[in-house]
Formats: sequence, C-alpha cells, structure tokens
Amino acid sequence: MTLKPTHKYDDIIDKPHHVSSRRAAMTMSDRAAQFAPFSALNGYEDVIEESGRLTDLSTELTESAWERINEKLYFLWENAAQHPCVTVTYFVPDQRKSGGKYVTVTGQVKRVDECEQVLRLTDGREIPLKDIYNIML
Repeated sequence: MTLKPTHKYDDIIDKPHHVSSRRAAMTMSDRAAQFAPFSALNGYEDVIEESGRLTDLSTELTESAWERINEKLYFLWENAAQHPCVTVTYFVPDQRKSGGKYVTVTGQVKRVDECEQVLRLTDGREIPLKDIYNIML
C-alpha cells in the first residue's frame, strides 16, 4: 500500500534545488530588475532635473575692466618664462542650455597664446581670453 501525497508538491519538497550546468545563475540585481516598476516616460526625470539646473549669464565687462585685464595679460606675456602664479576667474558656457558658470582657477602661466587667443597654464588648462572676467597676480 502506497500513501498518496496530501499536498501537490510533497513528493519533491525534500529534494535539492536544481542548478543548471549550462547557464550561469542570474545575479540578485538582475532578478530584482525583472520586478522593477515600469516607467512609461523613460528619461522624464532627467529632463525635469536638467530644466531645474540653474546657470549664470555672462557679464559684459566695462572698457576700463578690459583695459586692466589686457594690462595683466601683457605682463603675463612678458614674464611667461618665469611661470608666474595667477588666479583667473572666467566664464564657462553651458553645453546644454543658455548661460553657464564662473570658474576660478589658480595655476602657473605657461604662455599667453595670441594666435589661438588662450591663456595656457602649466597644468594643461587653456582659458579663452574672451571669457576672462578677472586676473589676480
């Protein structure tokens, strides 16, 4: 006389879990991704975040401010061989929207490149002359 199982899976409940010899086991993060909520608008949150990001407008310099900057650039051009240390504030345009931000960097001058209109620092940074807002020697 054989006893019939009382529940549907009583005959296999004590057997070891099957592990495939052909396929690697799925990671827990991949398994969890199967049950992640569906987002009908992919990228919507990124667009909202981007639109909320603030940028500054470039400030138009006065004639006297341009003259002071040009005097300092001329000094740097003459003394580039000594690699003077400077702190430069300049405008960096935003790649995605209008405006940008002002950045202040400190470094040693490698040269003032008049042809390419950039201030080259010894660490490799290049600052466009037209974007310079202030130079402190």
